[in-house]
Amino acid sequence: MLTNLDKFNIILASQSPRREELLRGLNIPFEVKVIEVEETYPQWIVGVDIPMFLAEKKANAFKHLMTDNTMLITADTIVWHEGQVFGKPINKANATSMLNALSGKTHQVITGVCITTLKKRKVFSVISDVRFAKLNPKEIEFYIENYKPYDKAGSYGVQEWIGFIGVEFIEGSYFNVMGLPIQRLYTELKNWDKY
Repeated sequence: MLTNLDKFNIILASQSPRREELLRGLNIPFEVKVIEVEETYPQWIVGVDIPMFLAEKKANAFKHLMTDNTMLITADTIVWHEGQVFGKPINKANATSMLNALSGKTHQVITGVCITTLKKRKVFSVISDVRFAKLNPKEIEFYIENYKPYDKAGSYGVQEWIGFIGVEFIEGSYFNVMGLPIQRLYTELKNWDKY
């Protein structure tokens, strides 16, 4: 479908199996490469700007690998709740604290995406609102013990047990909550030659 991309070797720079699975759904050839990047940002950056900054930071780490026919896709996802970033939990107590804070409330999942070639760069973000039902301590403990969500922003995967029993509604892209706003990415790739 995306024949305008035939000239590019597409690289997905992500360790996330969910992002890889979602991009495979577009039926375009790509390879996965990872360069470790410290996911830090200046304190004055807030909300929607955080994942866009981090997606660009990840792209900048690949500068030395870019050629005329390379297209790089990087992304970063955060959970934004009551003015705070909920990133990946560092331990069980941190995961428990995050899920308790999200319980019974609505939060935002924000993914920043950066598409880079030698000639241009497109950075965008997508926001989804997620409403959690009230979770009891046993549900939270069961989820953390059995699913170990230490690689997930906000300490949960919407496609896992906690999403089945806890998510009341999502306003916006479900796939964004999984880690990659795939419909928006498809649109940006389809229109790449128009930028």
